[in-house]
Amino acid sequence: MARIYTRSGDKGLTSLVYGDRVPKNHMRVEAYGTCDEANSFIGLALSYIEEESWDGKADFLEVMHRVQTVMFHVGAELSTPKGKEVNWKLKQKHIDELEAKIDEWDSHLEPLKNFILPSGNKGSSALHTARTVVRRAERTVVGLGDELDNPNVRQYLNRLSDFLFVAARYVNKCLGGEERVLKTDV
Repeated sequence: MARIYTRSGDKGLTSLVYGDRVPKNHMRVEAYGTCDEANSFIGLALSYIEEESWDGKADFLEVMHRVQTVMFHVGAELSTPKGKEVNWKLKQKHIDELEAKIDEWDSHLEPLKNFILPSGNKGSSALHTARTVVRRAERTVVGLGDELDNPNVRQYLNRLSDFLFVAARYVNKCLGGEERVLKTDV
């Protein structure tokens, strides 16, 4: 029986795809680790949302599970050293899918006239948290510079944070959650 622990990282190194060993604080490890963190927050949001009921919830969950799958593959791509072959490559169609859902869900929302605070129900708030983690992942990926083979990764993460913002607002609307407007008189 294989064990979950290998002890191979006990000295602060980890393996990329193809076995290259790098420090655990390497920018590439930070990038795919942050994507994994964002994916976990999306999963947390979905666990809250699955407890709720609204028309269209099944479609929403299906879209979000697709996003989680794509994010897993983004992490795999980020953990593959520059110049090495990736079994799965992020394509423009993945970005287009996000944009189509952003437009669809946003068409059901009131236009924003003020900044809003991350708020509402638990699922929506967890999606806002995922959004901020995706923004950090994007900043880390930008730091990879020329080490990044596929510019679609950076563009996908940029669009994903917009997608999660609209998804959080959409869930709030579907579940009757309240968006808290930023007060300017503090």
